[in-house]
Amino acid sequence: MEFDLDEAQRELRSLAADLLGREAAPQRLEAFEKAGAAYDPAIWKALAQAGLLGVVVPERQDGAGLGPVELTVLLREIGAHVAPVPAYATLALAALPIALTGTDAQKELLAGVASGETVLTGAYREVGPSGTVETTARCGRLTGVKTYVPYADEASHLLVPARTDDGTIQVHVVERSEVAVVPQPSATSEPLSRVELDGARGTPLGAGGWDAFRRSAVTGAVALSSGVIEGALGLTTEYVKTREQFDRALAQFQAVTMQIGDVYIAKRALDVAVWAGAWRFATGADDTDEVLAIAAYNASDPVVKALYTCQHLHGGIGLDVTYPLHRYFAWAKQAGHLLGGAEDQLDTLGALVAAQEVQ
Repeated sequence: MEFDLDEAQRELRSLAADLLGREAAPQRLEAFEKAGAAYDPAIWKALAQAGLLGVVVPERQDGAGLGPVELTVLLREIGAHVAPVPAYATLALAALPIALTGTDAQKELLAGVASGETVLTGAYREVGPSGTVETTARCGRLTGVKTYVPYADEASHLLVPARTDDGTIQVHVVERSEVAVVPQPSATSEPLSRVELDGARGTPLGAGGWDAFRRSAVTGAVALSSGVIEGALGLTTEYVKTREQFDRALAQFQAVTMQIGDVYIAKRALDVAVWAGAWRFATGADDTDEVLAIAAYNASDPVVKALYTCQHLHGGIGLDVTYPLHRYFAWAKQAGHLLGGAEDQLDTLGALVAAQEVQ
């Protein structure tokens, strides 16, 4: 069985990497951060013109109609270049779940995604462990509070999971005007919000909507984290090759090479789980949730610790906000928060394994 990317997926990766290498250069990112905008419209427009924003949008809505593996390819490159655009919110938290389980009318909401005209998002987190759903749905009305919702103010619609009276979780498509949005602190330039639902109206996705939504949310977050550690490792490797101490490059010191090796191991462990999880999500494998939980654990703990090592190897410059490394660290921390942290993921994995044992 072949698990490598196929030719079309490799071309997608190359296109995204080349475009973001130009459009998300460090000087551009510095200028964006000083502007204080929610996201960089020039990068967003460039992604749309290259056809990249339509990667998971159905062909009837002018997209490519691809799936989780291709979404992972794109988001991984966005993470590697820490490109400040609402791609995770729009594609992973909304477009892919709608494409997989939405009604025909709901899929029409995706018509402006490929062109970059439409921003969407989803409310994956509540107070408590990741995957918690205490928001209720009664008679088409939603009540509850969601947290850490990216680009809620900029989105035209949100996907909102809610629990019905019989305990079933449905994911509702809700217009932005139906909810109250309160800004929350963010580790990055990405806007996060607390979303209050007080009788908001929504229309549920079709069968399998909750599975598609939560799997897409986790797949997208770990893909970003995988790209982030890739970019940070590349930056750190170049630094230790050229930075000299006692007339020797840092890379020539055994202690430094061992620490770089630890970062590489953390990166590879996450990479393996990310691609395995994306492939299982795409094929509907029975162990999809277990593998994604492993990826989420690696993104929440070993990779964050690896970013500390990257900062340590840079010395004082690693903490300087005028140096690019701080962006990677902030992105990794935020992905870990969105996923709920390492202990949440270990609890999730334990519960999934225990459920399999019972069966």
